[in-house]
Amino acid sequence: MTWTRRKVLAGMVAASAASTFSRGTFAQTDYPARPVRVVVPYAAGGGTDFFARLVFAEIGKQLGQQFVIENKAGAGTNLGAEAVAKAEPDGYTLLLGDTATYATNRTLYSKLSFDPYKDFSPISLSGRFALVLLVNTNKLNVRSVQELVAAAKQNPGGISYGTPGLGSPFHLATELLAQEAGIKLTHVPYRGAAPAVQDLVAGNIGMMFIDFATARSQLSGPINAIAVASPGPFAGLPGVPPVAADFPSFEAWAWQGIVAPAGTPPGIIAKLNEAYRRAVSQPEIRDKLTGAGIEVLQSTPEEMSAYMRAEGDKWEKVIRTANIKLE
Repeated sequence: MTWTRRKVLAGMVAASAASTFSRGTFAQTDYPARPVRVVVPYAAGGGTDFFARLVFAEIGKQLGQQFVIENKAGAGTNLGAEAVAKAEPDGYTLLLGDTATYATNRTLYSKLSFDPYKDFSPISLSGRFALVLLVNTNKLNVRSVQELVAAAKQNPGGISYGTPGLGSPFHLATELLAQEAGIKLTHVPYRGAAPAVQDLVAGNIGMMFIDFATARSQLSGPINAIAVASPGPFAGLPGVPPVAADFPSFEAWAWQGIVAPAGTPPGIIAKLNEAYRRAVSQPEIRDKLTGAGIEVLQSTPEEMSAYMRAEGDKWEKVIRTANIKLE
């Protein structure tokens, strides 16, 4: 992790104090005067949708207006992101995007109708999902990252791994591992996490990275967690080492954040940032998010902007090295 990313992450965790930015005198007291649209670039029912409905309901209570969730799925979050990028910068259209929206799609897609760095005004990083490396020991008899690497070097391309789709954070995490370890693995993309997990359990694939919330419900029989993608030990899986124990620079998360269209008045950004911080500071909100496997994040807009660019640079190298392309 670069110094820039380490510095940004130090200020993101849920326990951080509210920034002076969010307490500034610039907040516009007449905002919001009508309902606010929050675009979620995924179908209803997923982790991002769950986060949006829970947190923005609380933000709405604080600000005295309804925050209406609009699910606009498609093209790897690009449809929803494009809609927000082209919206009026008046604070009445927001986006809860993720790693793909803000960091990886700019490299994965040869043509993108928006620029994540120029077309959005960051509000705050909002959450991240720990990634866990699962193996089916009936299919792939390894118990550690070292054993996995050794097996892959003995049989280049002979180990198959599943993901919820090409270019997903789970795919890129596995490519990062392969590149750092100098091994060749065979990618089997699925249309979503559920069928990939089903094939892992059935022994049709040997391994996969998946989010902690999904992983913890699968840990039985031959399905074992051999590593986590966080830079250090993960509290949710005590005793499971990080990949970084063998490859110190390795780190991967599925993360998300809130933005508005570029040009949104700073006072509105400040007011939303402060309302978000208050919302996720509510114990019942935090408990529900943690229970869903989401680590709550807070940041200033400047920290989110820096993190977006640092993640974009990091994953651009991985994507170009692996020659991953989406249309």
